[in-house]
Amino acid sequence: MLQVYTGNGKGKTTAAIGLAIRALGAGKKVYVMQFMKSLCYSEQKVLQGFAPELTLRTSGKPFFIAEEGTLSKELQDKYGDTVVIFPKGKPPQDYIELINTGFAEVRRAVSSRKYEVIILDELNVALHFGLIARNVVEELLEMVPKHTEMVLTGRGAPDWLIERADLVTDMKEVKHYYAKGVEARKGIEC
Repeated sequence: MLQVYTGNGKGKTTAAIGLAIRALGAGKKVYVMQFMKSLCYSEQKVLQGFAPELTLRTSGKPFFIAEEGTLSKELQDKYGDTVVIFPKGKPPQDYIELINTGFAEVRRAVSSRKYEVIILDELNVALHFGLIARNVVEELLEMVPKHTEMVLTGRGAPDWLIERADLVTDMKEVKHYYAKGVEARKGIEC
């Protein structure tokens, strides 16, 4: 099955990690690639402790990227050097290369046929920003063994992926404390 967790609400990665824990409890092997993230999130410490039953990889940098016009001046000032802003349709080449290197590792994991659950965290965002091409992702999805559950997370999942998925969860933001200026909190958001 192909599962997609998307939407602007909080909880996409958290849901995927919950699924990983459940799969581990059932004796399944799990592979997690976190795109757009470096090793700086609290959950990664715990997930690494499940090796070798769970393999965790990251393919990102310790900053966010955003297209021009998507962040208010206030947010740009707030994020400062932790965000790289690029012209629409022209993402940073080094980030494209980084994502594609991570994706090549994902291909090897799928080809190995040893994982029963594969989670591609924030892949939807990489697709949305044009860091990875649709055809490359579609080729990968064709390679997935029938016994393997695939989970793709991140806001902005494209329509073609939603159509292809067996399960889609759209996390809807109703209210978020970020609007009150609350920063990401260790152990809760990071």
